[in-house]
Amino acid sequence: MQMIEANGARIPAIGLGTWELRGRTCARVVEQALRLGYRHLDTAQMYDNERDVGDGMRASGIARGEIFLTTKIWPTHFAPNELIRSVKDSLAKLRLTEVDLLLLHWPSTRVPLNETLDALASAKQAGMTRHIGISNFTVALIEQAVALSREPLVCDQVEYHPYLDQTKLLDACRRLGLAVVAHTPIAKGRVKDDRTLAAIARQHGKTAAQVCLRWLVQQNVAAIPRTTKLERLQQNIDVFDFSLSDDEMATVAALGSRSGRLLNTGIGPDWD
Repeated sequence: MQMIEANGARIPAIGLGTWELRGRTCARVVEQALRLGYRHLDTAQMYDNERDVGDGMRASGIARGEIFLTTKIWPTHFAPNELIRSVKDSLAKLRLTEVDLLLLHWPSTRVPLNETLDALASAKQAGMTRHIGISNFTVALIEQAVALSREPLVCDQVEYHPYLDQTKLLDACRRLGLAVVAHTPIAKGRVKDDRTLAAIARQHGKTAAQVCLRWLVQQNVAAIPRTTKLERLQQNIDVFDFSLSDDEMATVAALGSRSGRLLNTGIGPDWD
């Protein structure tokens, strides 16, 4: 599988997102994904499924060293002592000694960013994570974080799909040496009804969702689609046997706008 590389991290280009997956369903999907060839898993403290993700990893029989696992710290745990405690709690739920990537889930206005980043760097130095990064940060916040962090940041995980123009953020991440990981990459399923994507898909014998994921991968962006269906799990990872032309890439990009954001949680920053 293609790898997205940044500051020493090698992130498999397609991963499994686990938001809203819990319990036995979550463990089963994680196990199936790993057996199908996935090697990138994404969870978070807020998802309340770290224990289930860990169970699925063990049930798969895939060696821990082959799996790139990300978890994310919720902003209520951003005070330095609380951050470290919460990461220890996450590791206990996962039944692991370290994760591969530890992210700040959303920017916070309550705890100074330099204090949180200092604690995040300490978590890395203590061996709790191999790499650190950020999620849902704007260009200005990325620049601030990179300047403040005493350990290299490897990515910004953000909403990105054909309907949301993220050109400004992509350019900033490339300039600063960060990878981009796309959450909500198939726009909550909206892409399956898109005539433009369907027309391109027919040319390649693929689905609209596969075209969407391929479009991201060809931009050197990692994507973490979520599904509970075995057929979709297989389809989402089968995007490395075809390529989109420059014209097709441009056609998909033309679907995007600054107002195409689907995830508005109420805690987001002022987006670019």
